Amino acid sequence: MKIIADSNIPFVSECFSSIGEVQTAPGRQMSPEMLKDAQVLLVRSVTKVGPGLLEASDVKFAATATIGVDHIDQQWLEQKNIGFASAPGSNANSVAEYITAAMLKIAGKQGKKLSDCSIGIIGVGNVGSRVEKKAISLDMKVVLNDPPLARKTADPKYRPLEEALGCDFVTIHTPLTRDGQDPTYHMADREFFSKIKPGAVFMNTARGAVMETAAVENAVKEAKISGLVLDVWENEPDISMEMLKLADIATPHIAGYSFDGKVAGMIMIYDACCRHFGIEPSRKTADFLPRASVPFIDAAELTGDEQSRIEAAVSRVYDIMNDDSELRKITEQDAGQRPVYFDMLRKNYPVRREFTNTKVKGANKGLARKLSGIGFQVE
Repeated sequence: MKIIADSNIPFVSECFSSIGEVQTAPGRQMSPEMLKDAQVLLVRSVTKVGPGLLEASDVKFAATATIGVDHIDQQWLEQKNIGFASAPGSNANSVAEYITAAMLKIAGKQGKKLSDCSIGIIGVGNVGSRVEKKAISLDMKVVLNDPPLARKTADPKYRPLEEALGCDFVTIHTPLTRDGQDPTYHMADREFFSKIKPGAVFMNTARGAVMETAAVENAVKEAKISGLVLDVWENEPDISMEMLKLADIATPHIAGYSFDGKVAGMIMIYDACCRHFGIEPSRKTADFLPRASVPFIDAAELTGDEQSRIEAAVSRVYDIMNDDSELRKITEQDAGQRPVYFDMLRKNYPVRREFTNTKVKGANKGLARKLSGIGFQVE
């Protein structure tokens, strides 16, 4: 069995070699010629999967090691009887940790206490629900907006969009859809920002096209929002330099790039591939995870008020500003090389472990509760 895989999926060769011959390639360089005699295709979000890529191939199973599937023509795959799998929830905790790190940084910069702030979560699936739990652990008021879930469950906890926009932080965690009852393409447009709470912080880690670039830029310039956190961009990898300049925290679509999340996604599609072909899986997540880079933190070494101590603990495991500073170096590149640089940051992203791999010792009861709530082990 020949398997073509995105080289940005960690350990994909080591894992999938148990069921076939693996060849890797950059996701944006995959071509029909490359897939002509392949039976399995494994991608991430940068590869468009549909008839243009697979019509002339012998592919029987395709998978994406991501939670998003807007790059996959699932209807066409089904018509051609090609098996398909994605990795829903695999990197959800990684994104939620990113949002937590971003809020702590912004709150510190603006002199705000998160316990006095509210957060509007638009989209309450795998990612949004985890953001909700971490925000509640930080004693934030949470407003949830998810029209499909509201219709499905009739649960009054799902509130109108206007209520979510009335919060101090507004974060989007929806899929990118262009039709249906709840299209999200350019959801964050001029009207969206005309209703947002003055001085709110806007965060997008979903898909770049969920927001309208010009509308976001105007919201910053017109001081409708006081903070901007962006991990996703329209027209990736050719991102707006103006938007980059205006953002408080800017990163190259890596919110879900924790090593734990990447490996979990890889194992999910490996298991699905094995099921499709009737093969017994011989690999598991633990086979590929290294030791934690920060196994212990002594709470006595964390200084300042409670929020500052939480931010310090988070930064030891994941300093979001390192990702921000690396992306800002894109301005030093020639215009034609900026998309290449953006992709290079994603391809060569350093190992980032999730909070659950780190134990905090000696925290008082209040601090321990909050650290545990956002994912740390507490002794």
